[in-house]
Amino acid sequence: MKSQHSNIAPPHASIPAAKVKMRLTIAYDGTHYSGWQVQKGSTGVQDVVERALAGVIPGHHRLHSSSRTDTGVHALGMVAHVELPKDKLKVPPRKLRLALNAHLPGDIRIVTVSRARPGFHARFDATGKQYRYFVWNHPAMNPLLRTTAWHVPQALDLAAIRAAAAHFVGQHDFRSFAANRGYAFHDTVRTLTRCGVRRSGSLLTFIIEGDGFLYRMCRGMVGTLIQVGRGRFGADAIPEMFRHKDRRIAGMTAPAHGLVLWKVNYGR
Repeated sequence: MKSQHSNIAPPHASIPAAKVKMRLTIAYDGTHYSGWQVQKGSTGVQDVVERALAGVIPGHHRLHSSSRTDTGVHALGMVAHVELPKDKLKVPPRKLRLALNAHLPGDIRIVTVSRARPGFHARFDATGKQYRYFVWNHPAMNPLLRTTAWHVPQALDLAAIRAAAAHFVGQHDFRSFAANRGYAFHDTVRTLTRCGVRRSGSLLTFIIEGDGFLYRMCRGMVGTLIQVGRGRFGADAIPEMFRHKDRRIAGMTAPAHGLVLWKVNYGR
């Protein structure tokens, strides 16, 4: 016969504290960071934001991001979520943003904070991302853009670049444009819904949007497109690069500092 007290937790048993899931949009200049992710021996943006969270709400609070940006890459719309203890969250989202920014260096800012539904996941709920890459195409570099744009002093054939960029739209195997992380890719097929370039004076803005991206894929695409603009490849060479599935066949990798994670898309 069971004791009438068998379902009562013993006095020493801990009861998990109620959690509130918060969604953050984070912008940062990645110049002085080893990318987003926490890494041994270097400082990632994630490290700094988690320390700011601990300064506002005592304890260690793990951020889960929508993406991982590489060393030197920037973000305007990185999305992350974090679970915070409800009993310690004493301020509304607007004031939490102000408090976090007061604990952060000037090159990292929390743009928005909002309460997320319990099942929300910054990475797995994302339906797509948009990256932008900036190129300063002028004989003299603009010193105000030296950490956020790639300086390409040579004249470029913009019509050829746009013709080549059109080949990237759609579903393709992007193995020829992605860097090797030191292990084999499981799946290198991605779908891009947009790949275009705008010109405003000497500033070129490459806009690349899709359902997902491989390691350094955007930089491999932009580097190849710049080489198309310089006459190294023809605009019709892109389909042949796809067919080879070999990084050595495509063009160069553009520098990290011109790339920005512009926004992350979510379904309804």
